[in-house]
Amino acid sequence: MRSIVSKSKHIHLLPLLNPKTPPLKPSLLRHCTTTVTATATATITPPPHIITQVLTLLQNDYTTTTNQPHLLTLLSSLSPPSYLSITRQLGSTGAALKFLTFLRSHSPDPLSISLTFQAILELASHSGSLRLSQSDIVEKLKELFKMCKEGEISLTKESVMLLVGFFSRARMTEEMLSVYNYVGSEARSGVLGDVVVDGLMRGGRFDDALKVFDGMLDGNGKGRVERRTVDFVFAELMRRESRFRNVTEEGIAELVLKCGKIGVFIKGEWLCKLVTGLCRNGNLSKAWELLHELMDLGCVDIVGSCNAVLTSLERVRDFKRMNLLLQEMKDKGIQPNVVTFGILIKHLCKFHRVDEALDVYQKMVDGSEGILVRPDIILHNILIAGLCRVGRQEEGLEMVEQMKLKHGCMPNTATFNSLIDGFCKAGELDKANELFDQMNMEGILPNIITVNTLVDGFCKHGRVHTAIKFFRQMQVKGLKGNVNTYTSLINAFNNSNNIEKSAELFDEMLDTGCSPDAKVYYTMISGLTNAGRLDDASFIVSKMKAAGFQLDTVAYNVLIGGFCRRKRHDKAVELLADMEDNDVKPDNVTYNTLISYFSENADFRSAHRIMKTMVHDGIMPTVVTYGALINAYCLAGNLDEAEILFKSMCSTTSIPPNNVIYNILINSFCKKGKVDGALSLLNDMNVKGVKPNTNTFNAMFKGLYDKNLLDEALKLMDQMTQQACNPDYITMEILTDWLSTVGETEKLQKFVEGCKVSGSSSEQVSSEYC
Repeated sequence: MRSIVSKSKHIHLLPLLNPKTPPLKPSLLRHCTTTVTATATATITPPPHIITQVLTLLQNDYTTTTNQPHLLTLLSSLSPPSYLSITRQLGSTGAALKFLTFLRSHSPDPLSISLTFQAILELASHSGSLRLSQSDIVEKLKELFKMCKEGEISLTKESVMLLVGFFSRARMTEEMLSVYNYVGSEARSGVLGDVVVDGLMRGGRFDDALKVFDGMLDGNGKGRVERRTVDFVFAELMRRESRFRNVTEEGIAELVLKCGKIGVFIKGEWLCKLVTGLCRNGNLSKAWELLHELMDLGCVDIVGSCNAVLTSLERVRDFKRMNLLLQEMKDKGIQPNVVTFGILIKHLCKFHRVDEALDVYQKMVDGSEGILVRPDIILHNILIAGLCRVGRQEEGLEMVEQMKLKHGCMPNTATFNSLIDGFCKAGELDKANELFDQMNMEGILPNIITVNTLVDGFCKHGRVHTAIKFFRQMQVKGLKGNVNTYTSLINAFNNSNNIEKSAELFDEMLDTGCSPDAKVYYTMISGLTNAGRLDDASFIVSKMKAAGFQLDTVAYNVLIGGFCRRKRHDKAVELLADMEDNDVKPDNVTYNTLISYFSENADFRSAHRIMKTMVHDGIMPTVVTYGALINAYCLAGNLDEAEILFKSMCSTTSIPPNNVIYNILINSFCKKGKVDGALSLLNDMNVKGVKPNTNTFNAMFKGLYDKNLLDEALKLMDQMTQQACNPDYITMEILTDWLSTVGETEKLQKFVEGCKVSGSSSEQVSSEYC
């Protein structure tokens, strides 16, 4: 280790680390540090003749029995600052260190020791005649600080700043932090903390820097945190890729609050970014708490943060706290800006309260509430979109003219997109197209949203060829379309039974590098399945899975239904197993489709097995389920099983039969000549409040005709008239043939006129029906 004194003196530090006098106690050290800081700045000039005598003695051998008493007498008459002056004039670090050793052996005054040591540090920090390099000086200071710690010497404020400054510039962060930690917290000034935090951050010690900064804040302002330090720390904290690795948003919020409590508020843009982050990460309660505490502390640059909280409250539909915050802003004099009004107007438009939104807008622009805010294009676009959403696109057009003339806001692409969308949804496609042309004439470039809006509008109103023509024109101009564009077109061609064109567009989408989403895949699978191209649909399924998408229940149902219609039950069952493998739960549609398929093919064992699985999976059979089985039993001529299943349905489940099931049974009973059973079912319908329809009566009329039960048929004709059930051509065909044969054509005429036909021929059913 390099000696810090002149080579000619050969004085080393080791003897100085073990002075004869005992070291000061830690409690006294803390007290002295405070005293030193306060006293060292005083300017007390000692008598010149005493200083001269002291310096003369110090230049000789002042440890002799002759000189030592005289020197001690002279020193006792001096104030502590005089020691600083005397030591500085010794001229060399070696002489100063010898003087310090003498003092520590004879003087208990810690302030004098501290000031003497300060002078030693000052002498060591200058190269002087030794022509030391900067690194040599830093090493010298490092050795002196080591001596200071071992000797428990209190440091003056100036000593601390000198050491910290040198170590900071030399990037010796460990030594700098050691000096900072050595002094008591009450002696740490804001400037000192500023230097330490700055040095630690520049040295890559971010966690230590934050610890020091936090400690400065915990001092409740006694060491006054510098504004520069706050800005320096938060500039790093609020960076997207902050090097403070272990700090959460909640931790940053606590630091912000600590700063606020000592009257230092971070920049509004940083606070807004923090509050927005808290809200987005689901910590709205912390954002609300931080915002209100800062408002209570008097933070004024806070409107952006209020806006962030209002936006989040609106998103979670906490309208009560939205109103509360708006009132608190008013009470505390926090001036809302155009963004604040935009949030409020957007909220009102979202819930179709457009007239209220227009009232807020009017008060904002005329200042009737004491707040005058100039609206911008974003706010106007919110209002125009709100008007178009409720079908008031003509008013939206009027607002465009108003914003241009009164507020100097020129419409942009978003403005025209809202208007075009409004007219497309209203079916006014020519007006939408006219706006598109106006947009181009005014030099406002359309974007993909513009294209998609018009393409979708044309497709939904049956003008698919206009849509594709427009899309091709846009492609030439550089707007290539995205997944939404192709979805609209593919779906439109599917609906027009042009699956070939849909497939062509799907391939085009892949060729242009546009990645399909789940909706596009489902649209293609559905279209191909409905067109009976099941192998092509399966191929799309494989591509969909390869792209990382999974079929949902609806998509599986479409495919299972398609394979069942094509009598490929093996593929349908395979898809059911695939659903289970991928944890996709079958629903009523899935099971009913399979039950219908097996029932139609008279495979009742498989149908009942599927129904049992359905119940086991917690899905209760529906009227469709029972209807499929009952219809299948009837078609197979097994009326006994159909009737058993029907009675089971009525007695053991809460599923009421509908007129479809009754019609199936009545029709089957009549075909089998069991007219009494059919009449009993018809009566059961009336008891249970199930209204028969024309098909019900037609089935009964056929059955009664076969049995030649005319009186029963006439009663049913009156019932049909009373229930306002209109006959169709089948009804008239059956009755005309029957009644003409038996010579009752007049009764048929009365039936057509709505008059009663059973009993007396002159009696009418009611004036309402005749």
